[in-house]
Amino acid sequence: MAEAPDRQQLLREEFHSQTARISWHDLQTHYARGNVILVATDLDLVDVAVQLGMDNTDQFQRWIDNKQVASVQPDQAQLWFDSNILLWTVVAPPWVLVQKK
Repeated sequence: MAEAPDRQQLLREEFHSQTARISWHDLQTHYARGNVILVATDLDLVDVAVQLGMDNTDQFQRWIDNKQVASVQPDQAQLWFDSNILLWTVVAPPWVLVQKK
């Protein structure tokens, strides 16, 4: 089992290095493809990406059930488009995780 923590740590370092603030306008292509996931502000964006990378479906289901991870809804996307908000973002292919902080 020693391999799992090593993989988690590698993923954490990788995702942490790729986290950036990106304007909503620059994420439109990903949103149009349905690949943008909104992460609640009470979660750590990198932790969510790591769990996605580890294929931890049980944890993701809990977050979905608690409405802490969800698709960006059209009304939210429009508000963000109108203000061209900057969001914390990390790519966990094929998903783009975003968080407003």
